[in-house]
Amino acid sequence: MLTGAIAMASTVIALFFLRFWRSTRDRFFMYFALSFGIEGAHRVYSALTYQDAEDSPLHYLVRLLAYGLIIWAILEKNLPQRNKDGSQ
Repeated sequence: MLTGAIAMASTVIALFFLRFWRSTRDRFFMYFALSFGIEGAHRVYSALTYQDAEDSPLHYLVRLLAYGLIIWAILEKNLPQRNKDGSQ
């Protein structure tokens, strides 16, 4: 039951970030929406396959991808932007 609540919360958060991305077209929100969407889908998959052992590499790789997207979004937002000619 707790896995379902986490999956629902992750999906709702993904939908909020998707709405912010649609209104601003800022990739920061898109990366966060993807991250929470992946996390929600992973929780649903885990609940439907009845896997109690979450120590398989697949679980860690999915979470690494989701958290990596968050880290990439933060880094991309805070790094200085480069112009097309290579100057900052």
